[in-house]
Amino acid sequence: MKRTATARILLLTIFCCSSWTSVPAQQPRGEPGEQTETLIRNATLLTITHGTLENSDILIRRGKIAAIGKGLKAAANARLIDAAGKYVMPGIVDCHSHSMLDAINEGTLSVTSMVRTRDVLNPNDVDLYRELAGGVTTINILHGSANPIGGLNTVVKIKYGRPVDEFIFPGAMPGIKFALGENPKRSNTPALPGLTRRYPGTRMGVEEVIRDAFTRARDYKKTWDEYRSALGRHEKNLIPPRRDLQLEPLVEVLEGKRFVHSHCYRADEILMLINIADEFGFKIRTFQHVLEGYKVAKEIARHGAGASIFADNWAYKIEAYDAIPYNAAILTRAGVVVSMNSDSDERARRLNIEAAKAMRYGGLTEEESLKLITLNPAIQLGIQDRVGSLEVGKDADLAIWNGHPLSVYSRVDTTFIDGEVFFDRQQDLARRADLQKERVQLEQAEPNRPAARGGVSPQAPRGRRPSNADDDLWEGEINQP
Repeated sequence: MKRTATARILLLTIFCCSSWTSVPAQQPRGEPGEQTETLIRNATLLTITHGTLENSDILIRRGKIAAIGKGLKAAANARLIDAAGKYVMPGIVDCHSHSMLDAINEGTLSVTSMVRTRDVLNPNDVDLYRELAGGVTTINILHGSANPIGGLNTVVKIKYGRPVDEFIFPGAMPGIKFALGENPKRSNTPALPGLTRRYPGTRMGVEEVIRDAFTRARDYKKTWDEYRSALGRHEKNLIPPRRDLQLEPLVEVLEGKRFVHSHCYRADEILMLINIADEFGFKIRTFQHVLEGYKVAKEIARHGAGASIFADNWAYKIEAYDAIPYNAAILTRAGVVVSMNSDSDERARRLNIEAAKAMRYGGLTEEESLKLITLNPAIQLGIQDRVGSLEVGKDADLAIWNGHPLSVYSRVDTTFIDGEVFFDRQQDLARRADLQKERVQLEQAEPNRPAARGGVSPQAPRGRRPSNADDDLWEGEINQP
């Protein structure tokens, strides 16, 4: 009992002393057999693909958007929401996240394509709830950037409070993380005395590692192709090739069955990876961060890659010095599909404001700016037929805002995923008094009282992990430039 009570007070201390969103005791969500329809009335709908619809309704049925228009009717037992004066937009899609991960980098090898982020998902990460409070519904969980070729990604819907298997976005295209520049060559990691520094240590070494890996993957693919061809000819006494879990994901890249999402900064390394991709006949799906993308925007567009960027985050290390806030606009005008990503548990809560900055720097339209956090990242992840815009037949992943989402004064009132409520601001506020009351009771419990003279005080809670849990996070330590 003492251990249980102590654990509960530690959790409450962390939750209650963090940010403005507290964690509800039980997530608001529909249960089987309850309402199958929700009708949101009189809202301003930011459809993304069909303009802005004033004083309109949106009908949700069995997790899908069933109808959009004015004067819509719903079933007698439907949930009715009057959204007069409010805005409804698609759920935000974050194309670069490390939320929910219990480990970010497997940095011991230069090529770690055999490791999977799906194996270390933590469905209880409180940052997920805070992201729901910011209107985020889908995130692309990426391995870190310690390796030229890193681990496999996981695309999830933030169904906070559900079993981890329910988070997985069904049918999402699998991907893999690559990285270029200072991070994979470990510029900021000192060599320990007596230990050999991990290869590569230069940009040319990073290029060689990637080329060597795909050379081996191409040979591996050829071996399996020949084996399967022999099976088709009904040859006897065949022995299948030995499986290589490191090379199998790279074969999928060569076959167009797995997306490449590559961390990068400088223009020269962006062109380098494009050249390797052209050499081996595959496409880069997204360049992540791509701070100098504006310098080679035409080349990125010609290759067919997307760009998932920061709005105005730079100068935190040498290779990030040449970034400019006009990057999104320049890339967009060149024909590149651009998205704004978080790469941060904290920034993920305000991606709407990151998108708004593109109107200030570069003059993107309101619709173009909203696409940066909705339809464009959905396209980059290959899930645009399911999410990213308000269209009949798409998943009912959306958020109701009390004001225009591109305003710093606006906040989310309700967030839906597959038609179910996973964040409700009014319920959140109502629960805070109960949480505070429970906290006081636990503080007064015997295991949590101050120790008598000479005794041992209860263990203090550890500080929260850094909110900027990004590519440069090395298992708890931020690498300095």
